[in-house]
Amino acid sequence: MSPSVRNIIAWILQALLAAMFIYSGASKLMDLAGTTKNFEGMGLPGVLATVVAVAELLGGIGLLIPRTVRLAAIGLIIIMIGAVVMHATKIPGGLAGGTAAIVCTVLLVVVLVLRSRPAARAV
Repeated sequence: MSPSVRNIIAWILQALLAAMFIYSGASKLMDLAGTTKNFEGMGLPGVLATVVAVAELLGGIGLLIPRTVRLAAIGLIIIMIGAVVMHATKIPGGLAGGTAAIVCTVLLVVVLVLRSRPAARAV
């Protein structure tokens, strides 16, 4: 795959994921009381709701800044692995209900791979 095609695919994925995570984080923050109640209902500390909401919002913004793409993707992958685990163990519907979390995790991994630094070539 040529570097320009790789770049275009990465930017499209970054923009889509950024929009999703900014929306998700902002929604959680706008209804923080409800989000906290949901987290506590799953046996998680209420403060984790704020941490996840802020991390999603900042991670979404980070996906749009070239210097922070990899760090943002890694942070969001960690959050999404937690979401997949919660869907599998605590949320009714199991992994079928967590399909969006799985897809986002895979797409974040794709962004991370596309934005990884190329290995040095042997001369």
